[in-house]
Amino acid sequence: MVECPICGSQVKDKDINNHLDSGCKSFLDSTQGKLQTTEQQSSSPASSFFQTPGARRNPVYGTGKGQLQTLDSQNGPRALFNKSKRVQEQDDPANGDHDSLSPAPKRSKTSGMPNVAPLAERMRPKSLDEVCGQELVGSTGVIRGLIEQDRVPSMVLWGGPGTGKTTIARLIAQVAGTRFVEINSTSSGVQECKKLFAEAKSELSLTGRKTIIFCDEIHRFSKSQQDVFLGPVESGVITLIGATTENPSFKVVNPLLSRCRTFTLSKLTEEDIITILTRARNIEFENRDPPALVDEELLHYLSAFADGDARTALNLLELAMDLSTRPSMTKAEVKKSLTQTLVYDRAGDQHYDTISAFHKSIRGSDPDAALYYLARMLQSGEDPLYIARRLIVVASEDIGLADNTMLSLATAAYTAAEKIGMPEARINLAHATVAFALAPKSTRAYRGLNNAFDALREPGIAGLTVPIHLRNAPTKLMKELDYGKEYKYNPNYVDGKVKQEYLPKQLRGRKFLEDQHLGIEIDSDYDDG
Repeated sequence: MVECPICGSQVKDKDINNHLDSGCKSFLDSTQGKLQTTEQQSSSPASSFFQTPGARRNPVYGTGKGQLQTLDSQNGPRALFNKSKRVQEQDDPANGDHDSLSPAPKRSKTSGMPNVAPLAERMRPKSLDEVCGQELVGSTGVIRGLIEQDRVPSMVLWGGPGTGKTTIARLIAQVAGTRFVEINSTSSGVQECKKLFAEAKSELSLTGRKTIIFCDEIHRFSKSQQDVFLGPVESGVITLIGATTENPSFKVVNPLLSRCRTFTLSKLTEEDIITILTRARNIEFENRDPPALVDEELLHYLSAFADGDARTALNLLELAMDLSTRPSMTKAEVKKSLTQTLVYDRAGDQHYDTISAFHKSIRGSDPDAALYYLARMLQSGEDPLYIARRLIVVASEDIGLADNTMLSLATAAYTAAEKIGMPEARINLAHATVAFALAPKSTRAYRGLNNAFDALREPGIAGLTVPIHLRNAPTKLMKELDYGKEYKYNPNYVDGKVKQEYLPKQLRGRKFLEDQHLGIEIDSDYDDG
C-alpha cells in the first residue's frame, strides 16, 4: 500500500496511477471506507480534541464547482498538492474561523507581479513561436523537433546575454509538460541538489512525470556541484538544461559536457531587436497612443545600442518611456541619458577575444583598428597593465629584429602605466599602440625559436649530448675529464672569429633562423593598388 500524494488515501501500489487518473475517486482500499465510517460514528468532542490538525483538515479535492481539480495537466499532481496544502492551511483554526465543509478562497500571491516586474520580464515569450532570432526553436529547429518527439535531452545552451536562454528553457518544460525547477550556484549546494534528485525520482515513479532542472550560469557552479549531476543525468532521473555565457568547453567539466548536447544561440540582429521592441511598445500602449518620442527612429537607435542583448534593449525602452513622460523632454536628451554602457564583460570570453583582435590589428599594421580595440578595453575598465604586458609581447613577437627599439618603448609604456595609472595612462598606451602598428614587422627571431622547438619533438634530438668543449668545468674532476679543454674563447681572436662547432654532432649544418624577416606566402586577395 502507498499513500496518495493528493488525497492521502491508502491505495495499492499497482493502482496509484489509475487512482490519480480517476480524480482520487476510484481504486481506494476497500477497508478504508469502513474504517472512516466507524470513526465518524464514534466521533465525539473528546475524540475530536485529540485529533491531529491534519485529521481535522477538510477534503478539498474534487471536481465540483469551487473545488480544486485533482489533476492539472499543466502543473501536475505535485503542484496541485502544494496548492491544496495552502488552502488547508487557510482552513486551520489558528488562521481564523472557516466553514469546515468548503475550501477557503485562494489568494493569489502573484497578482501584483505584472505591475512590478521589469518590462523585460513582462515581455518574455509565452510560446516557442514568439521566440525571436533563434532558429533552434523555429518551426524546423532542432530543439523543437526533439520536443515534438518527446526526446528532450540534457543540454547546455551557450549564448550571449539577452539571447533567450532562460526563456527557451522554461518554454521547453512548458511544451513538454514536465516539472521545472530552477537553481543557481549561490543558493544550491550539493545537498540541496541531491534533495532535488530524490524528489525528481519520486515524481517519476509515482506519476511518470519527468523533471527538468535548469541551471542558470552553470559555469559558476564548482566542480563538485557539477559532478553531482553526472549520475542523475546519465540514468535519466532528471533532464539538465544549463545556460552559460562562457565557452562550455572551458567552464563545464568534461564528464558532464559529454552527457549533454551543446546548442549555441545566435546573437540577435538589429532587426530581431527592433521586432522585440516594437512588440513591447505595442503591448504597453495597446489602448492608447505611445509617446511621440518613442517612435521608430528611437527604436532603431536602441536596437543598435543594445548590441544583440534583448534584455538590455527592453530595459532601455522602459527607461525611455519613463523619460518621455517628463515635460520639455527632447529626444536628444533621452538618447544622452541612455548612452552610458559597459562595452563588454572583462571577465568573460570577450576579454580574450578583444585583446586578440587588438594584437592582430597591430600585427596587420592597422592603427585605426588597434586604437578601436584599445578604446573598447579601456572603456570597459580593463586593467591597463594587462594591455601593456601584451604590448611587450608584440614588441618581440611581431616587430622583433626589424626595430629593436620597440621593446624598450613597450617596457617604458608598462612603467608609465604602472606609475601614473588611469586615465592618463591611456595616452601612453595609445602612443605605443600606434608606433607598433606603423613599425616594420619581423618574426624572424620568433619563427627561429619555434623551429628549434619543432626539432625537439623529433626522436632523439632533445637528449643529444652537449659537445665536451662547450661544457663548463668548475671542479678539478671535470677539468681532468677535459671539460672545456678545446674551447676557443672568441674575444681572444681578431673580430672574435674562430672555427668552432656549437651544435651537437647530429645537428651540425641544421639552421633554425631563417633569412627573411617575414613569410614567403602570397595573399591572392591582397590588392596592392
